[in-house]
Amino acid sequence: METVYVGWLSILPPVIAIILALFTKQVLFSLLAGILFGTTIYTFAAGLNPIVGPVQIAFELIIQRADMYILVFCFLLGALVYLIKVSGGAEAYGRWASKFIRSKRQSQILTFVLGCLIFVDDYFNCLTIGTVMKPVTDRYKVSRAKLAYIIDTTAAPICIIAPISSWAAAVGSHLKSTGAFKSEFLGFISSIPYNFYALLSLIMVLMVCIFKLDFGPMAKYEALAEKGDLSPLEEEAELDDDSSQKGSVADMLVPIVVLIVVSIISMLYIGGFWGADPAFRLKFAAALGNSVAAQALVWGNFAALVVALFMYVPRKIMTFKEYMDNIVKGMSSMITSACILLLAWAIGGLCSTLLGTPEFVKVIFQSAGISGMFLPCLIFILAAGLSFATGTSWGTFGILIPIVVPVAQLICPELLVASLAATLSGSIFGDHCSPISDTTILSSTGASVNHLIHVTTQMPYALTVAGCSLVGYIIIGFTENIYIALGSAVILLLLVVFFLHRYSLSKAKKEYHSLINQDT
Repeated sequence: METVYVGWLSILPPVIAIILALFTKQVLFSLLAGILFGTTIYTFAAGLNPIVGPVQIAFELIIQRADMYILVFCFLLGALVYLIKVSGGAEAYGRWASKFIRSKRQSQILTFVLGCLIFVDDYFNCLTIGTVMKPVTDRYKVSRAKLAYIIDTTAAPICIIAPISSWAAAVGSHLKSTGAFKSEFLGFISSIPYNFYALLSLIMVLMVCIFKLDFGPMAKYEALAEKGDLSPLEEEAELDDDSSQKGSVADMLVPIVVLIVVSIISMLYIGGFWGADPAFRLKFAAALGNSVAAQALVWGNFAALVVALFMYVPRKIMTFKEYMDNIVKGMSSMITSACILLLAWAIGGLCSTLLGTPEFVKVIFQSAGISGMFLPCLIFILAAGLSFATGTSWGTFGILIPIVVPVAQLICPELLVASLAATLSGSIFGDHCSPISDTTILSSTGASVNHLIHVTTQMPYALTVAGCSLVGYIIIGFTENIYIALGSAVILLLLVVFFLHRYSLSKAKKEYHSLINQDT
């Protein structure tokens, strides 16, 4: 299928998908509708059969664009995550860690650290940390709103900067279709320092945990927690807990370590680090760059599943039948993510290769006189809006990466990596504060707090980080210097957070004195 330039019509498929997602809140339906609308445009422009053509081309795109290694990895990861949960390893870790906790600050920091350690999947993060840390944080009067915030902020922001995760593999697959990077893995790695929202979010939550820099509605719920009101659900509904009571800390840590270690070794092997011919053996960095990350992740995940089998079944944590049943249950939890990936790949390929969307966007930028230096900040805003509206970061960067990367290459190639990172960063921001986001919902459920309370208490924190990130993308557009941009964003974040905290304290004191005066 050859590219057909259709001008402004080329942007309609993603626009249709966005509008439908806004009204229906159904990402899969919206993506499929956008694809069929786009293939209909292509069919008429290319003079093909208008009845059979749209459906035929749509499914050809879905099949041709599918990356089977990514899909297999997603399903295997879902299986591993579910097995670890059922084994009771996560709960055992929580019991072990609680022996060393002596203060409220330490309980929050441990929650943060655990969130950073569980970086392979955001669902696993959300579903595990609440169950593990809730008894500990309750003991030291940490509000459930604060717990939900820590859980949510160490989910997607960690996964999007972790090289060994389903997110890295998904981003790499979208990059592969653009052909902009020699290695999609190195392309993802290069974007990490530019992912301002993810990095600043982690700095922010660590500051809040260590220095108690609460502000906005969160300060109110923390004050209530000190009095014993943790603000849980009115009828507290715990997550379904079918975990084994025989699990140990090793049941969680060993499979994850095996996944990471085997994946890295597999990347080196696939990349030629141990090549048969010494003349063609590559050095460490070159081998990683020459590797196929998704293939290595599949090998690592399979190794982790085999290790889990020999850890769980002989010790009667679960029977072999239960082990296989849990694998199926875990895989089924990834069906929605896999479908989003398939449709996002297809709509990205439709826009970038069939309808000539990058060329049209380039013409618009040039005719409008928009300087390339504003590209990262504009992309950040666009990605944030789309992600907030749809509640999914995967669907957002699946739509935008195939468009943004070619456009950045044409308009301002020196800001290619920054533009890619702005896409990922904006996607995470929108997903982080969207009330219909799956991770937002899972975080409030895991912490057993009212969902609206979690959204309203987290929103000021997310907006603060997003504002500082936007300033960073503006600066990098002018300077093209990552150190100046990131350093400026971090310093601005520190100043803003301390100011908001002091303002919140001052406001609370005024309200207190006002109440005292009314009583007298």
